[in-house]
Amino acid sequence: MVGFLVIVVVYLVLIQGLGLMLTRGLDGRYAAPTNVNELWRGVTVPVGLSVLFVVAVISWLRWWRPVVRDDRPVQRWLVIVPVLMLASVLIVTNYAGLADRGLGFAALLLISTLFVGAGEELMFRGLGVTVFRSDGFTEGKVALWSTVIFGLAHASNLISEGTGAFAQVLATIVAGYFFYLMRRRSGGIWLPIVVHGLWDFSLISTRVVPGRSYPLALVAILTMIVLVVLLLVRRHHIEPADRPAAV
Repeated sequence: MVGFLVIVVVYLVLIQGLGLMLTRGLDGRYAAPTNVNELWRGVTVPVGLSVLFVVAVISWLRWWRPVVRDDRPVQRWLVIVPVLMLASVLIVTNYAGLADRGLGFAALLLISTLFVGAGEELMFRGLGVTVFRSDGFTEGKVALWSTVIFGLAHASNLISEGTGAFAQVLATIVAGYFFYLMRRRSGGIWLPIVVHGLWDFSLISTRVVPGRSYPLALVAILTMIVLVVLLLVRRHHIEPADRPAAV
């Protein structure tokens, strides 16, 4: 576990350090690029290099199979998690704002957020889940620690976002649990990567036009609330019927 935490720290230093260096002198906001220059400097390059770092670590450990595949399914009804999140993506995405920024910007934003999905899922639902399982953690603790560390990693955004990052930490802990369930329901890491990337794409799209509010962004919050309530109500129906919930 200590080794995993060291890897996470290096990963965060890489993203934050490169981001700060490349965006020096730019008057941009966190996760709110308004042009291609801000986007590639603040997101594409730092996150893209962090993905290469995670890929290199997994390759060095020779852990690709347990990282990308999952043989511990959850009950079928949990397909509702990706379904509702993808429905939210379709509703929340700011199509007019992206059209205003141009096709090149929209395409680069999609590529960049898929990089985010790949890097964070391979790191936390991939390496993290594999590390905790190999250390003998119960599945309940695997879920807990992989999602808590995922959320706390976003506290590094205090550097760029200030105290507003605390709300992001809480939101990412919740979202991290959703992605963990997707990994188990789909049998691997690929669905969480895609849904994560598209989710971030839709949210960032609401911030690409400065000074313009976008009320539909509230749909993402409502989606998370609905899923939290649903999972709490049906918490005893997550693990397969022949397997008791692990704590």
